[in-house]
Amino acid sequence: MTLDSLLIYDVADSVATLTLNRPEKRNALNGALVAALKRGVARAVDEDAVRVVALRGAGKDFCSGADLAELKKISTMGTAENLEDARSLGALFSQIRSCPKPVVAVVHGRALAGGCGLATACDLVLATDDAMFGYPEVYLGFVPALVMTILRRRMGEGRAFELVAQGDRFDAVRAETLGLVNQVWPSASFETEAHAYLIALARKPASALALTKSLLYELDGLDFASGMERAAEVNVEARVTGECRDGVRRFLEKSKD
Repeated sequence: MTLDSLLIYDVADSVATLTLNRPEKRNALNGALVAALKRGVARAVDEDAVRVVALRGAGKDFCSGADLAELKKISTMGTAENLEDARSLGALFSQIRSCPKPVVAVVHGRALAGGCGLATACDLVLATDDAMFGYPEVYLGFVPALVMTILRRRMGEGRAFELVAQGDRFDAVRAETLGLVNQVWPSASFETEAHAYLIALARKPASALALTKSLLYELDGLDFASGMERAAEVNVEARVTGECRDGVRRFLEKSKD
């Protein structure tokens, strides 16, 4: 189905695929598409049948960044309006991070500026070997401030600063080396490989994935001792779930063979 014609929402094999549906605009982001993505992620969270959320782009590109009309509007808005607009995209990134289900960017073609930020905001990124990434905002005198909050956690300060200060495009192989992309496959086999990856992830115990994701990001704000204490609590939460108990039972039965 479509959400406001801007976003295609489909569920198969426990994976909710949200496809940005503005191929004629290279899936450029505007306020309406950001709002549709928020609704799509919220729907995926509410549906028990969904275990993994995948973000994709229709046509030749994942997402080219901000819509030209949006850029023109931004240039005429005042401080309060610009702050509201920036907070809206930031809310989407925060929603992706707080989503209890893994959110995976499936990238082909270009993922630039806000589009690269959208991919970076996801928990995992899969990419074709010819995909291109970049944060070129500096060329417009702009700052990719929202994504820097995430980049700072993904890599060291020097690497993060270089990417946003230079603003150059880089391919998926370098993105993988930098830690921005998890898996890179040739375009010819990408759909098969990505599908298998998503299905394998969806078959993992949902409670374990949710607890793993929440703990991973919660550790950002904790010192070592607090982190270890919280990890112990999460360990206990996992142990008492039905999925964990079933998994232990199956393992013990198998070990008897």
